[in-house]
Amino acid sequence: MIEIATSPTTTTLVIAGDLDLAERDQFPEIAARVVGLRRQLLVIDMCRVTFMDSTGAAFLISLADSGRKRGGATVLRGADERDLFVLEVCGALELFRIDRDHRCEPSTPASGFHMVAPRSSSGPPSSGTPDEEGDRRGVSTA
Repeated sequence: MIEIATSPTTTTLVIAGDLDLAERDQFPEIAARVVGLRRQLLVIDMCRVTFMDSTGAAFLISLADSGRKRGGATVLRGADERDLFVLEVCGALELFRIDRDHRCEPSTPASGFHMVAPRSSSGPPSSGTPDEEGDRRGVSTA
């Protein structure tokens, strides 16, 4: 999934999931929308990218190249070392500014359940009620 947000000077793409061959059908429309916005700064938030192949890299490269031709800049935010390696292998890392200070927010697992810390051994003994059984499995019963 790719979301587009804008401000007067910046376009931000928030990418979640895989950025690969399977997603390529949406790339031309998104690229056209981003280019049409004509913002000087494009920020690509990759915090929730789970996988990127050379097709995804080509998409990002085309966005950065379009912006650069208009005198703009493209910033990668939240890209992990694996994603940067793919761009480096493609010979395109210099097209991007890398925001190494950005810290991605922890994400909630897809199931919607939050991880629950295990109970300490000094806690009260279990009575074996269903609520406590659910709590020990990491399932919130509240």
